[in-house]
Amino acid sequence: MYIPFDEMVDTSRVWIYQADKQLSTAEQSQIESKCNSFLQEWAAHGQALKSSFQIIHDKFLVISVDESFNQASGCSIDASVALVKNLEQELGINFFDRTKICFLVNGEIVEIPLNGIKSEVKNGNIKSDTLTFNNLVSDIRSFQTDWKVEAKNSWLKRYFQ
Repeated sequence: MYIPFDEMVDTSRVWIYQADKQLSTAEQSQIESKCNSFLQEWAAHGQALKSSFQIIHDKFLVISVDESFNQASGCSIDASVALVKNLEQELGINFFDRTKICFLVNGEIVEIPLNGIKSEVKNGNIKSDTLTFNNLVSDIRSFQTDWKVEAKNSWLKRYFQ
């Protein structure tokens, strides 16, 4: 069952998918339609899952499930991954490329390949206080507090020592 994202409890589990490009309005509408339909019916072993999603910065798809209501099973999680893979095929977007890191620079999302980070730091384009995204946060509380972090407080800190 779908509920608005801001009504999800802090302990709700999250999965963050980073698109390999900025999502257009039309693409976001298609993603919203597919996610709404999927989440209305999403279940684990026949038990409805209280779930939600949102698209942030025209780039990130965040899916959440309140496991205090019903726990997501391996099969139900696989179904959500299949949803995202289906969106990839329909829209020609890659949500699973982990070789690019996003930063928030002057209010804009900047995506840098892993092998280009060192030079971007050296050139001063990425600074220690530049915000980056920790797409590995596991719940809403962490998402709200630790998703956007300064580069010096992330695994990228080694570039600023």
